[in-house]
Amino acid sequence: MKHNLKEWLGATRFWSFPVSSMPVIVTVAYLCWKGDSVRWTAAALALLGMVTFHAAGNLLSDWWDYRKGVDNEKAYAVPNLVFHHFEPREYMRFSIILFAVGICLGLALCLMTGWKVLIIGALGVILAASYSFFKYRALGDIFVFTCFSVLPMLGTSLVATGQIDWSTLTVALPLGIFTVAVLHDNNTVDIATDSESGIHTVPMMLGEKTSTVLFIVYMALPYLSVAICCATSLLPPLALLCLLSAPLAWKNAQAAARWFREGRNALIGLDQKTAQLHLAFSLLLAIGLAINAII
Repeated sequence: MKHNLKEWLGATRFWSFPVSSMPVIVTVAYLCWKGDSVRWTAAALALLGMVTFHAAGNLLSDWWDYRKGVDNEKAYAVPNLVFHHFEPREYMRFSIILFAVGICLGLALCLMTGWKVLIIGALGVILAASYSFFKYRALGDIFVFTCFSVLPMLGTSLVATGQIDWSTLTVALPLGIFTVAVLHDNNTVDIATDSESGIHTVPMMLGEKTSTVLFIVYMALPYLSVAICCATSLLPPLALLCLLSAPLAWKNAQAAARWFREGRNALIGLDQKTAQLHLAFSLLLAIGLAINAII
């Protein structure tokens, strides 16, 4: 079965790439604000590697969900495998190729910056390949927070400056919360079909009502986090530029609140809208940090 470039790109769920690319970009902006000397080539390779591993992990996750029966005709899911737009072996091959490319990028970073990055990279590969294991056991939220916030920020600080900067975790919290929100909405929509498949997710444990309320809380927490950091001088004042994205968060919260009248359908599509919010929030935060670095 032949597919064009657009179809292959769609299979990777490219709309979710802000959750893997923006932690790297925000970390670099944060390091510049701190006055650190950044190795730009290494930072660019780290960005490319993160997105590559994310795409590989998405493909592998969809393959596992299809094999497990989690993705089926009743589920709100990417329909490629369910309706045989792609065959499982095509997803697996593409995933292996992307993992191989990501590993090569990681090895290149090791040669450029030292062996320490290999530890973080290896941990990232292991976690990316085992995402479904965590997801099926109600540990998916912890997984995505670690893999798409903590690890990339610590890893980026290492390759960009030569040492791990633990203070980057200051900006890991708000970005990580939005990443968790993307997964949380998706899993909330799929509570019924996930239950039939015998897996366990956080929304299944909380129930639809509580999960919806939690999603609304997730829309506010990143802004509160940045505001507190600015008030305590952990971040510069211009980091508050991220507040310009608040109308998008408000729209998401309003849409989720319609669950109380419309039920499950109110939540469909909020995962993609939250990924877009993540992008807007993170870009504005990075711009604020970069401006403060210049002035």
